[in-house]
Amino acid sequence: MNDELARLERYYDTVPRAAATVETIGPFTLFVAAVGLPYYARPRLGGFSRFAESDVSAVRARQRALGVPESFEWVEDITPDLAPVLEEVGLVVHRHPLLVLRQPSWPADPKGIRVRMAGSDDAALPGLRATLDLGFAHGGTARGDIGANERDAAINPDDPGLASWRTRTGQGLLALAVAEDRTGPVGGGLHVPRDGVTELAGIATLPAYRRRGIAAAVTAQLVADALERGVEICFLSAESEEVARIYGRIGFERVGTSCTAEPG
Repeated sequence: MNDELARLERYYDTVPRAAATVETIGPFTLFVAAVGLPYYARPRLGGFSRFAESDVSAVRARQRALGVPESFEWVEDITPDLAPVLEEVGLVVHRHPLLVLRQPSWPADPKGIRVRMAGSDDAALPGLRATLDLGFAHGGTARGDIGANERDAAINPDDPGLASWRTRTGQGLLALAVAEDRTGPVGGGLHVPRDGVTELAGIATLPAYRRRGIAAAVTAQLVADALERGVEICFLSAESEEVARIYGRIGFERVGTSCTAEPG
């Protein structure tokens, strides 16, 4: 394992601990979110080269008992022997390009769109959260019909995840970027800085606004914010090879493969 991947592995173990309870089950660490999106199980920090089906079954039984998804995440380059075991017990493994920023480029904001960082008390946050939810619910890069009206209908000011956003942003544990036009948020994303490393995540655009360079502009804004904070390693996991090529134009290069697994 090279030093860069080792730092990413420590990062993956550190970040969930700010918003989750943690349990050790055999060779796995199970993170259980207190609020917001659920977490997952990961190989324990320090490395295990062998995994048994009974180890996986123990984690899944605990996840079912807690009422959380039977979900696993890991980096294949660090833990190459895990995927076959998970597939053997019937879980579906998804592989994603793992990218690290090398030489950033700075695309201009698309016409009619303003991209900026959002603070913890920003009025745009409810709309931004609805935008990202809709963007991922209707994944991919193709344009669609979901736009501002659907965003406004999806806004939930009482969403507990929104309160978590505000708290963590105020503590410096989360950074949010919003892309907006005259109607409000139409795209956005976040990064999560810890100890000189940050992951860019949640980057999404309303389907009606796709193919305009908004995701690239949001990514560049997040990168600029991370560099201003003194971050040394910016990384992300791309949804697909097609999406990875978009990030490549901003200066990201592939360093490995991140994996997720859950029941089919």
